[in-house]
Amino acid sequence: MIKRLRKVGNSNALLLDRAVMELLGLDEGGRVQLTVEGPSLIVTPADPRPVDAAQLDACLGRVVSRRRDALRRLAE
Repeated sequence: MIKRLRKVGNSNALLLDRAVMELLGLDEGGRVQLTVEGPSLIVTPADPRPVDAAQLDACLGRVVSRRRDALRRLAE
Protein backbone atom coordinates (compact mmCIF):
# COMPACT_ATOMS: atom_id res chain seq x y z
CA MET A 1 0.00 0.00 0.00
CA ILE A 2 1.44 3.38 -0.97
CA LYS A 3 0.32 6.50 0.90
CA ARG A 4 1.27 10.18 0.66
CA LEU A 5 2.35 12.28 3.60
CA ARG A 6 0.10 15.31 4.21
CA LYS A 7 1.28 18.67 5.52
CA VAL A 8 -0.28 19.47 8.92
CA GLY A 9 1.08 22.68 10.43
CA ASN A 10 4.87 22.33 10.61
CA SER A 11 4.67 18.53 10.47
CA ASN A 12 3.63 15.79 8.08
CA ALA A 13 0.90 13.23 8.75
CA LEU A 14 0.31 9.73 7.46
CA LEU A 15 -3.46 9.30 7.11
CA LEU A 16 -4.82 5.80 7.70
CA ASP A 17 -7.97 4.53 5.99
CA ARG A 18 -10.83 3.22 8.12
CA ALA A 19 -10.10 -0.35 6.93
CA VAL A 20 -6.48 -0.13 8.12
CA MET A 21 -7.60 1.36 11.43
CA GLU A 22 -10.03 -1.54 11.92
CA LEU A 23 -7.37 -4.14 11.06
CA LEU A 24 -5.08 -2.60 13.68
CA GLY A 25 -7.90 -2.29 16.21
CA LEU A 26 -7.49 1.50 16.37
CA ASP A 27 -9.98 4.30 16.83
CA GLU A 28 -9.50 8.05 16.38
CA GLY A 29 -7.12 9.20 19.09
CA GLY A 30 -5.67 5.71 19.52
CA ARG A 31 -2.03 5.41 20.49
CA VAL A 32 0.55 3.75 18.21
CA GLN A 33 4.14 2.65 18.68
CA LEU A 34 6.44 3.74 15.83
CA THR A 35 9.57 1.69 15.20
CA VAL A 36 12.21 2.50 12.60
CA GLU A 37 14.09 -0.47 11.17
CA GLY A 38 16.49 0.61 8.46
CA PRO A 39 14.41 2.44 5.85
CA SER A 40 11.13 1.00 7.20
CA LEU A 41 8.59 2.52 9.58
CA ILE A 42 6.57 -0.03 11.55
CA VAL A 43 3.28 1.12 13.10
CA THR A 44 1.99 -1.06 15.95
CA PRO A 45 -0.97 -0.42 18.27
CA ALA A 46 0.43 0.75 21.63
CA ASP A 47 -2.59 -0.68 23.43
CA PRO A 48 -3.38 -3.91 21.55
CA ARG A 49 -6.89 -5.24 21.93
CA PRO A 50 -7.26 -8.41 23.99
CA VAL A 51 -7.26 -11.71 22.14
CA ASP A 52 -10.58 -13.55 22.04
CA ALA A 53 -9.73 -17.04 23.36
CA ALA A 54 -12.50 -18.72 21.34
CA GLN A 55 -11.30 -17.14 18.08
CA LEU A 56 -7.70 -18.05 18.86
CA ASP A 57 -8.70 -21.65 19.63
CA ALA A 58 -10.69 -21.92 16.38
CA CYS A 59 -7.80 -20.49 14.36
CA LEU A 60 -5.30 -22.85 15.99
CA GLY A 61 -7.61 -25.78 15.26
CA ARG A 62 -7.74 -24.85 11.57
CA VAL A 63 -3.95 -24.55 11.35
CA VAL A 64 -3.40 -27.89 13.09
CA SER A 65 -5.91 -29.69 10.86
CA ARG A 66 -4.38 -28.24 7.68
CA ARG A 67 -0.76 -28.81 8.70
CA ARG A 68 -1.11 -32.01 10.73
CA ASP A 69 1.50 -33.97 8.72
CA ALA A 70 4.10 -31.19 8.83
CA LEU A 71 3.56 -30.67 12.56
CA ARG A 72 3.93 -34.41 13.18
CA ARG A 73 7.24 -34.49 11.25
CA LEU A 74 8.51 -31.47 13.18
CA ALA A 75 7.65 -33.13 16.49
CA GLU A 76 9.73 -36.24 15.65
